Amino acid sequence: MKIATFSLFACSAIIAVSCTTTKNYAIDAKSGTNTQGTAKFTQTGKTVELDLNVYKLTPGIHAVHIHEKGDCSTADASSAGGHWNPTGHNHGRWGTDSYHKGDIGNLAADKDGTARKIFKTDQWCIGCKDESKNILGKSLIIHAAEDDFKTQPTGNAGGRVGCVEIK
Repeated sequence: MKIATFSLFACSAIIAVSCTTTKNYAIDAKSGTNTQGTAKFTQTGKTVELDLNVYKLTPGIHAVHIHEKGDCSTADASSAGGHWNPTGHNHGRWGTDSYHKGDIGNLAADKDGTARKIFKTDQWCIGCKDESKNILGKSLIIHAAEDDFKTQPTGNAGGRVGCVEIK
């Protein structure tokens, strides 16, 4: 089941207020898994927040990345392409000297397979004209394994168990 909702609160031309854009999506299970959950992206001003809630994961650590294509059509989510890397940087841990805009980090699933991650950045936008920041038309991928933050270009994160088309 796909959930796609969009809300935009208009800015007043008379009073300076902050615009908020929110997009909610259901996670598509991939690679024969039962992965479920939601990804909510909210932009307020120049900051985008990802609120990721995932269920039915294998307990343990799972990498999360933005991938270059908004396409979850294949069974293994290979249609999403590689990591989104508009600036051509090496793969790594967000906020260090070596990372790209698709690197989000790891998600820890408890013994029941439930995990949550909240991630905020001013290096993304929802639908802006700056293609080096715009996440629309990309995919969010949840991987089977942990990101080691050093193996190029993927972090050795394993298969793709969940996919969200960011539209």
